[in-house]
Amino acid sequence: MIEAWALVEDGRVVKAHESQRIVPWWSFTKTVLAAAALALVRDRLIALDGLLPGKPYSLRHLLQHRSGLVDYGGFRPYHEAVDRGDEPWPVPELLARLDADRLRYPVGEGWDYSNIGYLFVARLIETANASDLDTALRRLVLEPLGIESARVATTRAGLQTVTMGTAEGYHPGWVYHHLLVGSVADSALLLDRLTSGDLLPPHLKREMLTPFVLPGPVPERPWSIPGYGLGVMTGETTGGLRVAGHTGGGPGSTVAVYRNFRSVRTAAVVRTSEDQASTEEAAFALLRD
Repeated sequence: MIEAWALVEDGRVVKAHESQRIVPWWSFTKTVLAAAALALVRDRLIALDGLLPGKPYSLRHLLQHRSGLVDYGGFRPYHEAVDRGDEPWPVPELLARLDADRLRYPVGEGWDYSNIGYLFVARLIETANASDLDTALRRLVLEPLGIESARVATTRAGLQTVTMGTAEGYHPGWVYHHLLVGSVADSALLLDRLTSGDLLPPHLKREMLTPFVLPGPVPERPWSIPGYGLGVMTGETTGGLRVAGHTGGGPGSTVAVYRNFRSVRTAAVVRTSEDQASTEEAAFALLRD
């Protein structure tokens, strides 16, 4: 099992192991998508709380997984198709298979993790920026934060230089909100600069980091008071840390990128393992030391 990690303090990497490896950021991509969407809110190009055209939910609902939309994480045919190495389904086919127009609970009255919601966030960003997602994320987030290694991967060939563990040949199109890949160090630097810098005005940063508190603790995960902000997992760990960031997992690897607001440290850990709990624990241990 390969493990790579980086620890950031005061805006610079102070400790690291294989931190220049290019890895899939999996659902840490959601944090970057949320930052881009909030930058568009900052620029008054989209609204955070107004209902989206023809929809019963807002951007806030999508970013916080409170829209009522379904997810494909538990959809067996999806996982079977990925395991076979099939080409990704076109988006209309995915939505039809999931009966995605049917909300699973009234908007704002529940919480359920939804990759479909973030597919719609990515589309909003592309439309508001009048560009493809890679171009939009570079303009809105990556370049302002000085992140050079990250890019959106769209083809199998685009993952040839990426550490994928046992998932060689994986098609990133199966991540429907799109998959960012980048160095381990850059994932930690991005979160550090996003949470401590001025990319977002203070009121939007507060909105991003304020959690909707979830029932906890999380079984077999190191969370005592879990919560979800806007594109970030945030709350209290079983070790007493107050953190924000994101865990992401996919075939062959897991990433955990978190900031400790008490010590002002940020850590990123990537393992070629699908064990999210142990990867989170490794990141939280770096934040404590």
